[in-house]
Amino acid sequence: MPAPPFAVALRERLTDARPVECSTPKQMAAARYGLGVMAGLCWAAAFPKWDIAGLAWIAPGLILLATAGASPRVMFRVGYTAGVAHYLAGLYWILCIPVGFYPILGWLALAFFLALYPAIWARFCWSRLASRSVPGGGSLLQCATDRVAGTTWGGRTAWALMAAAAWVTWEMIQARLFSGFPWNLLGASQSKMLLITQVARFAGVFGISFLVVWGSASLLMGVLVLLHSPDRRNAWQREVALPFLAVLGLSVWGWTRVVSPAPPPGRTLDIALVQPSIPQTMIWDDRESNARFAKLLQLSRTALASRPDLLVWPEAALPYPIRYDTETSDAVASLLKGGRTWLALGSDDAEVQVDAGGQRRTNYYNSAFLLNPSGGIEATYRKRQLVIFGEYVPLLRWLPFLKWFTPITGGFTPGERRVGFQIGEPKARFAPLICFEDMFAGLVRDQSQQEVEFLLNLTNDGWFGESAQQWQHAANASLRAIETGLPLVRCANNGISCWVDATGRILSAQSPGFTSEYGEGVKRVRLPIASPGPWTFYRRFGDLFGWACVAWVVGGIASAAWGRRQGGIRGNTSGGIG
Repeated sequence: MPAPPFAVALRERLTDARPVECSTPKQMAAARYGLGVMAGLCWAAAFPKWDIAGLAWIAPGLILLATAGASPRVMFRVGYTAGVAHYLAGLYWILCIPVGFYPILGWLALAFFLALYPAIWARFCWSRLASRSVPGGGSLLQCATDRVAGTTWGGRTAWALMAAAAWVTWEMIQARLFSGFPWNLLGASQSKMLLITQVARFAGVFGISFLVVWGSASLLMGVLVLLHSPDRRNAWQREVALPFLAVLGLSVWGWTRVVSPAPPPGRTLDIALVQPSIPQTMIWDDRESNARFAKLLQLSRTALASRPDLLVWPEAALPYPIRYDTETSDAVASLLKGGRTWLALGSDDAEVQVDAGGQRRTNYYNSAFLLNPSGGIEATYRKRQLVIFGEYVPLLRWLPFLKWFTPITGGFTPGERRVGFQIGEPKARFAPLICFEDMFAGLVRDQSQQEVEFLLNLTNDGWFGESAQQWQHAANASLRAIETGLPLVRCANNGISCWVDATGRILSAQSPGFTSEYGEGVKRVRLPIASPGPWTFYRRFGDLFGWACVAWVVGGIASAAWGRRQGGIRGNTSGGIG
């Protein structure tokens, strides 16, 4: 069968002996770095607010294309450029923190650090492609097609799978190193693609990332094979067949999950979410504390008029510690008096500890409290995953100069154990989460190890104004509901207050009077509480898939090192494509 005209024309252009675009070192470098920047921006645009999820399936392949045939040093630099472009664009909202200098420093430092991961990934991927062809001159596409010469279909398929496993390995490290920053992992870009995201019930968000990168790397191989051998016009289909069938099969299974009727609720919990929309500058101003508290009480009175089962205030809503400030606790008790409504809220807490040497030390905690209808404290949860340079400064005892890089003057102590909250009538048990703890799949899974019926996140995203941060936070958090098989209720200071069902659907709460998702008001949720069902695979076993990818990559590195030590492996040097 003759090759398609566009493939023949492009192939002739690639093999033409005359000078072509990008043939000089400077032109080649411009093409590589330009494509790297484009890949990073596509990657960022896959997340809210742009939400072009399909770009996530293109970006990893573009990074690989931009680095194909380059020297190891150039590969690293181009991959790093793509990472910097992605993180600067995707995390722009850090600049919305209402203080001078520090947000810029944090934005740049975080982007420059996280960009190391895609740089190392690109370098590793090309080192694992068993090709003995040496890329020649010409255009960037010519270098890329030369790179796949001398490879077999099996080798390219294994390489695409290894590229996906390597990406997951990097994300596993990113989610844990230096307390972790699992924000906008690639799989989270698919949060609205519910047919795909159901795989998180087994493999977590890392399973989704694996599928996306596998598909992207295979698509790149298909394009390069077609360009290398345009007379074999159907050869590219073989490159994408396996990931296509995997995505198709998982989508069909996901469809059955999404369209299946939810288990009939044994009872319904009426929840009122107070979203006060307090500016961060007002939270930091002690002179505004009374006005903040008055606003919170006013909104709560409106919420209590409908007699909800549970009233929820977000993180940092209270200006005074409820455990120790008598006026605050009395006002809250008066608010609840005579009703049957329970209250979950965020407040600072403190505890004096005496060490082995007899020295007294006060530990401060970012905490969540559960109050009974009489205003008494029933349970307390202390935030376990603190924000680095936001709630604590690492290594401060040994590196005291680090305090100059943050506006915070003190710090919180992390909590040490999981806690469940239990309300009386109607009976319901739930696991509290504070701030961005709902980004950490492992921590959420640990909180869900109790016999809880839903997750409750109290957060203050008011640090970042009215930006994409709130939408990114909600999109990432929605995957925790799929992973654990539990509904997730979110109460935020200035958005996004909502609830997420066990399939990951973000459901808007009833919000009469709201003019904006960032505005103030009260949102109502009627949460169906079903009888406990079987736990998801992920809830039982956690990141088993992620660790399997890590083991695969580490094993591959060890095997390659052993092969080099034994003198290497003779490969195919024919220059053809199998």
